[in-house]
Amino acid sequence: MGMTYIPSALSEALQLRAGTGARPLAGGTDMMVQAKRGIGLAPEFPYPVMIISGLDELKGIKAREDGTVEIGALSTPAEIAASPLVPWHVRMAAAGMGAVALRNSATIGGNIGNASPKGDLPQPLILLEAEVILVSMHGEKKMLLDDFILGSKKTALRDDELIKSILIPPHSFTYSYYRKIGMRRANAISKLSLSAAAVVKDGEIVDFRAASGAAGPKVIRSHEAEAMIKGHRTEEIPDILDGFLAAWDGAISPHAMPVYRRNTTKRMLSFFLESIFNGSEPGIIGGEV
Repeated sequence: MGMTYIPSALSEALQLRAGTGARPLAGGTDMMVQAKRGIGLAPEFPYPVMIISGLDELKGIKAREDGTVEIGALSTPAEIAASPLVPWHVRMAAAGMGAVALRNSATIGGNIGNASPKGDLPQPLILLEAEVILVSMHGEKKMLLDDFILGSKKTALRDDELIKSILIPPHSFTYSYYRKIGMRRANAISKLSLSAAAVVKDGEIVDFRAASGAAGPKVIRSHEAEAMIKGHRTEEIPDILDGFLAAWDGAISPHAMPVYRRNTTKRMLSFFLESIFNGSEPGIIGGEV
């Protein structure tokens, strides 16, 4: 059985991480399940762990002067969903995460660091081109979250690093869309989710992006498919829709998604684009598909 450490400051945690390779444990909502031994028995980890939930340096949500939002790695989904600083797509994903107890104990750092394809938060964060700040005894470095998550349960985190915070650059979208389809509404592990956003200026789609979660080994975002929409006028949407949907479908790994999921994803994308074509009021595009 591995040792358990409880560092009281980030500097101490980084020394432990470098010296022992101890894995960080905060909410532990995923790691606890994996280490469970049975009713009445404490979980046992076969590796050293450190409980980082007391590290104030990893807490808090703040806005920088340029509008960038920084979310500390220990922020819970409940805090994220309640913060007016956090962009809408991310608040929606946080608000839909599991039961109330989970939303109050899970952390954004854990949700990202665990890299589960069913994690709720990476999907809108990748849509928004969020970056992750990684910290070690040698200092800090930034990388795109889309590059940090390598695949199912795999990240680029080194053995001496911790996730310090997430940075979300400022955005102003004309239209936004978020939908999560689960089996039992909020408590379901995410079955399928989609975030989409567009910027329309004088009838031209100058930015268009979409990200799909729980659809494969990692969040799917196809820059190639997005490029087929960008630069076109809204009235051209019916002419380019089929080609876009085919390109998006091609970005999904063949084994990742059964046909009904592919079709549901395509219906959600069609609904969003057709709403723009039909001249919906700017803002949040809602409704069932």
